[in-house]
Amino acid sequence: MQYQGKSRRKFTGGRRIAAKGKRKSEIGREAAEPHVDENRRKNVDTLGGNRKVRLLRCNMANVTDPSNNTTRQVSIETVVDNESNKHYIRRNILSRGGIVRTEIGNARITSRPGQDGVVNAVLIKE
Repeated sequence: MQYQGKSRRKFTGGRRIAAKGKRKSEIGREAAEPHVDENRRKNVDTLGGNRKVRLLRCNMANVTDPSNNTTRQVSIETVVDNESNKHYIRRNILSRGGIVRTEIGNARITSRPGQDGVVNAVLIKE
């Protein structure tokens, strides 16, 4: 887990005197980094008693075709491109903005699979 609060040091290197200590609400979590495989999800308790569904592995996507405005659930074959991190392509990690090859063509992911628990995508014209 990573601390998301302010640093205890100033940019000069001097110590910052904290008015309060670290709080549980200020910690973060490791990224889920979901990849292409059989479906696996995990429920995570979040602030305010809410729940977040972490997608760990997924092989299906809800793909919308903008030409006729229909949505189909299709299987994901592989990750083709990802501008956020070139290593995600080789590791088949699904993230927002990544392009995946599906059975009906290439599609750009529009949801955040690690936080939403589902892969939504829009078909790309070729």
